[in-house]
Amino acid sequence: MSRTSTTPDSPSSGHSSAIQLRCADGRLLQARWQNPQGPVRAVAVISPAMAVASPFYKGFAEWLAGRGYAVLSYDYRGIGPNLRGHVRQESAGLRDWARLDMAAALRAGHKRRLAAQEAKEAQGQKLGLLMIGHSFGGQAIGLAEGFEQADALLGVAAQAADWRFWAGLQRIKAALFFHALLPAFGHALGHAPGWLLGPRAQGLPKAAALDWARWGRRKGYLFTDPQLQAELGYDRFTGPVHLWNVTDDTLFGPGPAVDHLGLQFSAAQVQRLTLDPQQLGLRAIGHFGMFRRDLGERIWPLLLGPVEQATPVLRQSLAVG
Repeated sequence: MSRTSTTPDSPSSGHSSAIQLRCADGRLLQARWQNPQGPVRAVAVISPAMAVASPFYKGFAEWLAGRGYAVLSYDYRGIGPNLRGHVRQESAGLRDWARLDMAAALRAGHKRRLAAQEAKEAQGQKLGLLMIGHSFGGQAIGLAEGFEQADALLGVAAQAADWRFWAGLQRIKAALFFHALLPAFGHALGHAPGWLLGPRAQGLPKAAALDWARWGRRKGYLFTDPQLQAELGYDRFTGPVHLWNVTDDTLFGPGPAVDHLGLQFSAAQVQRLTLDPQQLGLRAIGHFGMFRRDLGERIWPLLLGPVEQATPVLRQSLAVG
């Protein structure tokens, strides 16, 4: 991991620094640390949603840094600055995003945590490492080698995207998406266009699109894929796992799909939490709204407060600061 540049940011969140992550296969990924203004009190790694570029989470990363977190944001290979050439030329599948890219980001987070702990060694203070996964970033985390080194997982609209967990008209749309649209566009265009995936998505490499279509057609999603059984590590995680859904997110993250993801963490302290827009006086939040900067001050404390309190090392280091 090497730092390549540093840029100033808001006073409360310190500065950001660009780095490269080296994956196990040698691929280098562009990533960025959002650093706190003062000492590092905890470390967070944000894993994005399917084909969503990391700048979407910038406001959230800055807010976390204002709380004392050093926050790592990154893009999967083939997305944002990690796209080489045209998306049709990218061979990455979803397994690569999890096993290689997520794993590299988590290694960097763990190293940053160790370095910050050494700086505080005189006080004997341990610092927490929080994984934050939005949608795909939370659902695939159990495929990333070493993810159990983290202290807690916060899943935001992370789900098991088996079309059977949807209801009514959305169920029909989900079935059509995985059985027909996603594979058809993947084969015809050599990628799945961003507009097919959602308002924040970029083009999805063909192999990733076909992986997603195959998992979405399976009963039980990726968790029943015979090719992945030796790699599933969800049952190794023993820390707090907080999984949020939003009541009006019926297109991407319905409650039953989030529930099924929670079942995979059989040894963890799983809490299922639900956010209703009406609780906050809002008409809608949806799949992406929980990371909107204009809603952040109303939503982000609700997301972070419970998982920080449930994780002793986070509770202590953030309180002591």
